[in-house]
Amino acid sequence: MRLLLPCLLTIFLAGTMHAADSAAAAPPKGVFQEPIVTKHSVTIDGSKIEYEARAGHLTLLKEDGTPRAKVFFVAYTKTGVTDPSTRPLTFSFNGGPGSSSVWLHLGVLGPRRVLMNDDGTTLPPPYKLVDNDQSWLDMTDLVFIDPVSTGFSRASDEKDAKQFHGYYQDLESVGEFIRRWMSDNKRWSSPKFLIGESYGTTRASGLSQHLQSRYGMYLNGVILVSSVLNFQTIDFKDGNDLPFATFLPSYTALAWYHKKLSPELQTQSLQQVLDQARTFAMGDYTLALTKGSLISDAERTSMIDRISRLTGLSKDYVDRSDLRPVIFRYCQELLRDKGLVIGRFDGRYTGTISDLLGESMERDPSHHPTIAGCFSTCINDYLSRELNVSTTLPYEVLTGRVHPWDFSNATNEYLNVAPSLREAIQMNPSLRVWVLNGYYDLATPFGGTEYTFNHMGLPASLRSNISMSYYPAGHMMYLLKESLVQMKKDASGFYLVK
Repeated sequence: MRLLLPCLLTIFLAGTMHAADSAAAAPPKGVFQEPIVTKHSVTIDGSKIEYEARAGHLTLLKEDGTPRAKVFFVAYTKTGVTDPSTRPLTFSFNGGPGSSSVWLHLGVLGPRRVLMNDDGTTLPPPYKLVDNDQSWLDMTDLVFIDPVSTGFSRASDEKDAKQFHGYYQDLESVGEFIRRWMSDNKRWSSPKFLIGESYGTTRASGLSQHLQSRYGMYLNGVILVSSVLNFQTIDFKDGNDLPFATFLPSYTALAWYHKKLSPELQTQSLQQVLDQARTFAMGDYTLALTKGSLISDAERTSMIDRISRLTGLSKDYVDRSDLRPVIFRYCQELLRDKGLVIGRFDGRYTGTISDLLGESMERDPSHHPTIAGCFSTCINDYLSRELNVSTTLPYEVLTGRVHPWDFSNATNEYLNVAPSLREAIQMNPSLRVWVLNGYYDLATPFGGTEYTFNHMGLPASLRSNISMSYYPAGHMMYLLKESLVQMKKDASGFYLVK
């Protein structure tokens, strides 16, 4: 099973000192002490928000008091709130598995964000942070969690760190962190939300059931950014035809964006073109794929024409791919005539090709050189210089230390956590779920998300608990300034619902 690289990467960029009014003394290097508290302010929607940042470790313990792991977190709480129980609280994490929380932290939610061009492209180094006037801190307190082995989080016994590296193990440890943090900070009565990105949506969906079943912690909302709940929708393996259908609408979106469709389709709006792609993908295309070698010559010829028309690929290429263009080949093929490869996380990005005859993408231009360096630089600078975190450990932005990830709960099948989310909603009919999709995301395509929720089996009376939003960007849609602003408007509506 292919693991997501989410969105994932981590780390913050540099910048000027952020309106810090006071700062606690930094601990000795390499020594973990109690979380360090600093006070700051940020202006959001014209209003000045005073807040407290708390950065450090929470130690997970066995029942006999023996330390299991130190989980690093950064928490932001608005100051001057007389009754914290009325203040929403949101726990945030990214995916991977193996990603720290840096992406959502410095990309969209937190009071500081990486400065980028409005189109989502990166400025040249050295990078910098700016106040985030689109932060969600005016609506909710925020806690960013780095799962064990990511960020500065470490197992007490590194030789046995694998006890945290698996689907169930991850739910247990992150769930235990959330329970402890709620109790330590006396926030059980606050409205409670989870937000995850990429594999973080897998985690959030599993946690929605785990927290309710294990601790009786009923949530108010779950926010899924670039979701993958059913891994069958994204795994291009022999015998699994589903991804070819779920990816096709995203292929169409990117062919439209890069002007590779016929003039007749290019003159239509993105929505008009996607309506045709969705109908074809879940209809005639799916039927043709299921026929395999039994498809007639006439049907095959028709399919080649229609796939080519909606993907921007040549008929010859579609024919040679046996009607099944794979994501990594599509990224390399769409703009091959221009010597360019498109991004997997965000297909709007392009990069040069070294091997013009290469079959699969050489690198992801929406990761390198765009966001990896700037987020990594910024998080390291921010934690050490603005939040006064001091340690000799490397901050693991996106690490391979968690692999192999244990999917033993899904042996001989694809992991599918949609039933867990369905169960959580049925247990708690007040639980609302907001799903955010990027039209140009080829890591967790919106077609796979739509398929998953359409097959979730949620009773008709509860289907209105699910809402979906779409943005004209990729996996990290908030890198595009237009989407960042729209996400904040959409989030305001989600949090204000009683």
